Amino acid sequence: MSSSTIPPLNTAALLREYGLRPKKKLGQNFLQDPAILDKIVRIAGVTEKDTVLEIGPGLGSLTRHLAAAAKEVLAVEIDEDLIPPLKVSLSGYANITVIQGDMLKISPSEIINAPEYLVVANIPYYITSALLRHLLANDPRPRSMVLTIQKEVAKRICAEEGKKMSLLALSVQVYGKPEIAANIPAGAFYPPPKVDSAVIQIELYNEPRIPTHLLDDFFRLAKAGYSQKRKTLRNALAGGLRISTTEVEDLLHAVEIDPRRRAETLTLKEWGGLTKKWIEIR
Repeated sequence: MSSSTIPPLNTAALLREYGLRPKKKLGQNFLQDPAILDKIVRIAGVTEKDTVLEIGPGLGSLTRHLAAAAKEVLAVEIDEDLIPPLKVSLSGYANITVIQGDMLKISPSEIINAPEYLVVANIPYYITSALLRHLLANDPRPRSMVLTIQKEVAKRICAEEGKKMSLLALSVQVYGKPEIAANIPAGAFYPPPKVDSAVIQIELYNEPRIPTHLLDDFFRLAKAGYSQKRKTLRNALAGGLRISTTEVEDLLHAVEIDPRRRAETLTLKEWGGLTKKWIEIR
């Protein structure tokens, strides 16, 4: 079935039929605009040879469009209440497997039998970094990721390195290069969220920009640096790492970073050098 012949899904009616309401705690706003669904498939670059891991399929609107283009789609949904209507909406597709569970607790090797795959996800922004770490720490590795998230969060993730970089942006850009590929108006969802959304594509690097064996320490250091956003690195790291400001100053001077700078101004290269030096001297 080509994507152009896929009948639109009546999200509201399907939810009513099963006595369900969108769950705010799970950020359930169901994308239902056919043109945008097709656009996401094109952005992801899905071909008939591809295995697609869709995280957060909801009621299957995007899943069906992905299945029309892909070899197979693995749809992982955390909300067990959505599984019955999801399976009904996808019943005509032989190349879709529905899995109920938390993707952060599922190893890709348990469900994927392909050497590589694509990720398409509609997830809460705050698990983006954790999801990236989880998927990239296990084989097989994804080739790229396409995420639908709040527009303002998408802008933060795609911030230019060293210029008001958030911890989230840092956590994503260590793994790949993100860019905003499309904007989605709130009216394209049911129910409409209060803000517009965006589609970001993350082209993943073959290896993280911080060596894998340093990642745990890198994230600990970065979280400490960002723990008090309005404070200088000297004070934020001292508080976050529970060491003296003198020790922090010595650490920062050793890698030629001004202790008066703030975490958001550091580049990934500077964070990498700082991490290595911290491991050496602690």
